[in-house]
Amino acid sequence: CFTALLFPKPILSLKSIHFSFPISLSLSLSLIRTNPNTRFLFNPTNLRSVKNMAPIFTSLSLFGIPLILTLTLTLTHFAHANSEGDALYTLKRSLTDPDNILQSWDPTLVSPCTWFHVTCNQDNRVTRVDLGNSNLSGHLVPELGKLEHLQYLELYKNNIQGTIPPELGNLKSLVSLDLYNNNISGTIPPSLGKLKNLVFLRLNDNRLTGPIPRELIAISSLKVVFENNPRLEGPELLGLVSYDTNCS
Repeated sequence: CFTALLFPKPILSLKSIHFSFPISLSLSLSLIRTNPNTRFLFNPTNLRSVKNMAPIFTSLSLFGIPLILTLTLTLTHFAHANSEGDALYTLKRSLTDPDNILQSWDPTLVSPCTWFHVTCNQDNRVTRVDLGNSNLSGHLVPELGKLEHLQYLELYKNNIQGTIPPELGNLKSLVSLDLYNNNISGTIPPSLGKLKNLVFLRLNDNRLTGPIPRELIAISSLKVVFENNPRLEGPELLGLVSYDTNCS
Protein backbone atom coordinates (compact mmCIF):
# COMPACT_ATOMS: atom_id res chain seq x y z
CA CYS A 1 0.00 0.00 0.00
CA PHE A 2 2.77 2.44 0.84
CA THR A 3 3.96 2.50 -2.76
CA ALA A 4 0.88 4.52 -3.64
CA LEU A 5 2.50 7.48 -1.93
CA LEU A 6 5.09 7.70 -4.68
CA PHE A 7 2.67 9.69 -6.82
CA PRO A 8 2.36 13.50 -6.74
CA LYS A 9 -1.29 13.15 -5.66
CA PRO A 10 -1.38 9.99 -3.56
CA ILE A 11 -4.70 8.22 -3.27
CA LEU A 12 -3.80 6.49 -0.05
CA SER A 13 -2.95 7.98 3.30
CA LEU A 14 -1.64 6.54 6.53
CA LYS A 15 -5.21 6.40 7.77
CA SER A 16 -6.14 3.97 4.99
CA ILE A 17 -3.45 1.43 5.89
CA HIS A 18 -5.26 -1.28 7.81
CA PHE A 19 -2.28 -3.19 9.14
CA SER A 20 0.32 -2.30 11.71
CA PHE A 21 3.80 -1.04 10.91
CA PRO A 22 6.57 0.30 13.16
CA ILE A 23 6.86 4.01 13.59
CA SER A 24 9.91 3.88 11.35
CA LEU A 25 7.64 3.11 8.39
CA SER A 26 5.48 6.11 9.16
CA LEU A 27 8.57 8.30 9.14
CA SER A 28 9.71 6.71 5.89
CA LEU A 29 6.33 7.30 4.29
CA SER A 30 6.61 10.95 5.21
CA LEU A 31 9.98 11.08 3.54
CA ILE A 32 8.51 9.55 0.38
CA ARG A 33 5.74 12.11 0.24
CA THR A 34 8.09 15.09 0.65
CA ASN A 35 11.11 13.84 -1.29
CA PRO A 36 11.31 15.69 -4.66
CA ASN A 37 12.86 12.60 -6.22
CA THR A 38 9.45 10.91 -6.03
CA ARG A 39 7.68 13.38 -8.28
CA PHE A 40 7.43 11.14 -11.31
CA LEU A 41 5.22 8.32 -12.53
CA PHE A 42 7.09 5.16 -11.65
CA ASN A 43 7.44 2.59 -14.42
CA PRO A 44 9.03 -0.66 -13.20
CA THR A 45 10.22 -1.50 -16.71
CA ASN A 46 12.16 1.74 -16.95
CA LEU A 47 15.70 1.39 -15.57
CA ARG A 48 15.99 5.15 -15.17
CA SER A 49 12.94 5.07 -12.91
CA VAL A 50 14.53 2.38 -10.75
CA LYS A 51 17.72 4.45 -10.51
CA ASN A 52 15.66 7.47 -9.45
CA MET A 53 14.13 5.37 -6.68
CA ALA A 54 17.52 4.87 -4.99
CA PRO A 55 17.21 7.79 -2.52
CA ILE A 56 13.75 6.58 -1.50
CA PHE A 57 14.84 3.01 -0.83
CA THR A 58 17.87 4.31 1.03
CA SER A 59 15.60 6.34 3.29
CA LEU A 60 13.40 3.31 3.93
CA SER A 61 16.39 1.14 4.70
CA LEU A 62 17.79 3.66 7.16
CA PHE A 63 14.52 3.59 9.07
CA GLY A 64 14.58 -0.16 9.52
CA ILE A 65 12.87 -1.46 6.39
CA PRO A 66 15.06 -3.91 4.44
CA LEU A 67 16.01 -2.48 1.07
CA ILE A 68 15.53 -5.71 -0.89
CA LEU A 69 12.07 -6.33 0.59
CA THR A 70 11.00 -2.77 -0.15
CA LEU A 71 12.23 -2.97 -3.73
CA THR A 72 10.59 -6.36 -4.33
CA LEU A 73 7.22 -5.27 -2.97
CA THR A 74 7.33 -2.06 -4.97
CA LEU A 75 8.25 -3.66 -8.27
CA THR A 76 5.69 -6.46 -7.87
CA HIS A 77 2.92 -4.07 -6.89
CA PHE A 78 3.52 -1.71 -9.80
CA ALA A 79 4.04 -4.47 -12.36
CA HIS A 80 0.61 -5.94 -11.61
CA ALA A 81 -1.19 -2.65 -11.14
CA ASN A 82 0.29 -1.03 -14.24
CA SER A 83 -0.44 -4.00 -16.50
CA GLU A 84 -4.07 -4.44 -15.46
CA GLY A 85 -4.72 -0.73 -15.17
CA ASP A 86 -3.31 -0.16 -18.65
CA ALA A 87 -5.52 -2.90 -20.07
CA LEU A 88 -8.68 -1.46 -18.53
CA TYR A 89 -7.76 2.09 -19.50
CA THR A 90 -7.31 0.91 -23.09
CA LEU A 91 -10.86 -0.46 -22.89
CA LYS A 92 -12.09 2.87 -21.56
CA ARG A 93 -10.48 4.75 -24.43
CA SER A 94 -12.20 2.45 -26.93
CA LEU A 95 -15.66 3.16 -25.47
CA THR A 96 -18.02 6.12 -25.64
CA ASP A 97 -19.39 6.81 -22.18
CA PRO A 98 -22.10 9.52 -22.23
CA ASP A 99 -23.12 8.87 -18.61
CA ASN A 100 -19.53 9.06 -17.25
CA ILE A 101 -19.73 5.55 -15.83
CA LEU A 102 -15.96 5.25 -16.26
CA GLN A 103 -15.06 8.61 -14.76
CA SER A 104 -13.10 7.02 -11.90
CA TRP A 105 -10.90 5.03 -14.31
CA ASP A 106 -7.92 7.31 -13.85
CA PRO A 107 -4.63 5.89 -15.22
CA THR A 108 -2.56 8.04 -12.83
CA LEU A 109 -3.88 6.14 -9.81
CA VAL A 110 -1.72 3.37 -8.45
CA SER A 111 -4.23 0.54 -8.86
CA PRO A 112 -7.43 -0.14 -10.82
CA CYS A 113 -8.80 -1.72 -7.64
CA THR A 114 -9.88 1.78 -6.59
CA TRP A 115 -12.01 2.26 -9.71
CA PHE A 116 -15.80 1.91 -9.69
CA HIS A 117 -17.19 -1.22 -11.40
CA VAL A 118 -13.90 -3.08 -10.85
CA THR A 119 -13.48 -5.77 -8.19
CA CYS A 120 -10.14 -7.19 -7.02
CA ASN A 121 -9.06 -10.12 -4.87
CA GLN A 122 -6.93 -9.91 -1.73
CA ASP A 123 -3.81 -9.76 -3.90
CA ASN A 124 -5.11 -6.67 -5.71
CA ARG A 125 -5.66 -8.53 -8.97
CA VAL A 126 -8.73 -7.68 -11.03
CA THR A 127 -11.42 -10.39 -10.82
CA ARG A 128 -14.59 -8.61 -12.01
CA VAL A 129 -15.52 -5.91 -14.48
CA ASP A 130 -19.20 -4.99 -14.13
CA LEU A 131 -20.36 -2.66 -16.89
CA GLY A 132 -23.68 -4.20 -17.84
CA ASN A 133 -26.51 -1.89 -18.94
CA SER A 134 -24.26 1.19 -18.79
CA ASN A 135 -25.14 2.92 -22.07
CA LEU A 136 -21.67 2.28 -23.46
CA SER A 137 -20.75 2.07 -27.13
CA GLY A 138 -17.52 1.33 -28.92
CA HIS A 139 -15.60 -1.91 -29.21
CA LEU A 140 -13.72 -4.48 -27.15
CA VAL A 141 -9.91 -4.48 -27.09
CA PRO A 142 -7.38 -7.35 -27.19
CA GLU A 143 -5.67 -5.95 -24.07
CA LEU A 144 -8.50 -7.46 -22.01
CA GLY A 145 -6.69 -10.76 -22.45
CA LYS A 146 -4.04 -9.52 -19.99
CA LEU A 147 -6.45 -9.70 -17.03
CA GLU A 148 -5.31 -13.20 -16.13
CA HIS A 149 -7.27 -13.37 -12.86
CA LEU A 150 -10.53 -12.05 -14.32
CA GLN A 151 -13.54 -14.23 -13.48
CA TYR A 152 -16.49 -12.10 -14.60
CA LEU A 153 -16.64 -9.85 -17.64
CA GLU A 154 -20.08 -8.24 -17.67
CA LEU A 155 -20.75 -5.96 -20.64
CA TYR A 156 -24.32 -6.93 -21.51
CA LYS A 157 -27.06 -4.53 -22.67
CA ASN A 158 -24.82 -1.86 -24.17
CA ASN A 159 -24.16 -0.81 -27.75
CA ILE A 160 -20.77 -2.47 -28.18
CA GLN A 161 -19.82 -3.15 -31.79
CA GLY A 162 -16.97 -4.84 -33.57
CA THR A 163 -15.72 -8.36 -32.96
CA ILE A 164 -14.88 -10.53 -29.96
CA PRO A 165 -11.07 -10.39 -29.52
CA PRO A 166 -9.45 -13.85 -29.74
CA GLU A 167 -7.26 -12.73 -26.81
CA LEU A 168 -10.20 -13.32 -24.47
CA GLY A 169 -9.18 -16.97 -24.75
CA ASN A 170 -6.25 -16.08 -22.45
CA LEU A 171 -8.59 -15.41 -19.51
CA LYS A 172 -8.05 -18.82 -17.94
CA SER A 173 -9.91 -17.88 -14.74
CA LEU A 174 -13.03 -16.63 -16.53
CA VAL A 175 -16.33 -18.02 -15.22
CA SER A 176 -18.82 -15.73 -16.95
CA LEU A 177 -18.60 -13.88 -20.27
CA ASP A 178 -21.78 -11.85 -20.71
CA LEU A 179 -21.89 -9.87 -23.95
CA TYR A 180 -25.57 -10.30 -24.79
CA ASN A 181 -27.76 -7.49 -26.11
CA ASN A 182 -25.06 -5.60 -27.98
CA ASN A 183 -24.22 -5.14 -31.67
CA ILE A 184 -21.20 -7.44 -31.76
CA SER A 185 -20.44 -8.90 -35.19
CA GLY A 186 -17.98 -11.34 -36.69
CA THR A 187 -17.34 -14.90 -35.61
CA ILE A 188 -17.02 -16.49 -32.19
CA PRO A 189 -13.27 -17.04 -31.62
CA PRO A 190 -12.32 -20.73 -31.30
CA SER A 191 -9.83 -19.59 -28.66
CA LEU A 192 -12.74 -19.37 -26.19
CA GLY A 193 -12.51 -23.15 -26.06
CA LYS A 194 -9.42 -22.72 -23.85
CA LEU A 195 -11.52 -21.27 -21.03
CA LYS A 196 -11.90 -24.47 -19.03
CA ASN A 197 -13.50 -22.70 -16.05
CA LEU A 198 -16.15 -20.97 -18.16
CA VAL A 199 -19.73 -21.64 -17.07
CA PHE A 200 -21.75 -18.86 -18.73
CA LEU A 201 -21.18 -17.77 -22.32
CA ARG A 202 -24.10 -15.51 -23.18
CA LEU A 203 -23.85 -13.99 -26.62
CA ASN A 204 -27.50 -13.79 -27.62
CA ASP A 205 -29.00 -10.73 -29.34
CA ASN A 206 -25.94 -9.70 -31.30
CA ARG A 207 -24.99 -9.88 -35.00
CA LEU A 208 -22.59 -12.80 -34.90
CA THR A 209 -21.85 -14.80 -38.04
CA GLY A 210 -20.20 -18.07 -39.02
CA PRO A 211 -20.14 -21.43 -37.25
CA ILE A 212 -20.29 -21.99 -33.52
CA PRO A 213 -16.78 -23.25 -32.64
CA ARG A 214 -16.70 -26.94 -31.81
CA GLU A 215 -13.80 -26.18 -29.45
CA LEU A 216 -16.45 -25.18 -26.91
CA ILE A 217 -17.40 -28.85 -26.53
CA ALA A 218 -14.30 -29.36 -24.36
CA ILE A 219 -15.73 -27.13 -21.63
CA SER A 220 -17.81 -29.58 -19.62
CA SER A 221 -19.49 -27.04 -17.34
CA LEU A 222 -20.43 -24.60 -20.10
CA LYS A 223 -23.90 -23.12 -20.52
CA VAL A 224 -24.32 -21.02 -23.64
CA VAL A 225 -26.91 -18.77 -25.21
CA PHE A 226 -26.70 -17.87 -28.91
CA GLU A 227 -30.32 -16.95 -29.68
CA ASN A 228 -31.18 -14.00 -31.93
CA ASN A 229 -27.99 -14.14 -33.95
CA PRO A 230 -29.72 -14.87 -37.28
CA ARG A 231 -26.50 -15.27 -39.26
CA LEU A 232 -24.84 -17.61 -36.76
CA GLU A 233 -24.49 -21.13 -38.11
CA GLY A 234 -25.40 -24.10 -35.95
CA PRO A 235 -26.56 -25.56 -33.69
CA GLU A 236 -23.68 -28.04 -33.98
CA LEU A 237 -23.28 -28.03 -30.20
CA LEU A 238 -26.89 -28.83 -29.34
CA GLY A 239 -26.85 -31.78 -26.98
CA LEU A 240 -23.12 -31.40 -26.32
CA VAL A 241 -23.28 -28.32 -24.10
CA SER A 242 -26.13 -26.84 -22.09
CA TYR A 243 -28.22 -24.10 -23.65
CA ASP A 244 -29.45 -21.63 -21.05
CA THR A 245 -32.12 -19.07 -21.88
CA ASN A 246 -32.19 -17.28 -18.53
CA CYS A 247 -30.48 -14.03 -19.51
CA SER A 248 -32.84 -11.36 -18.29
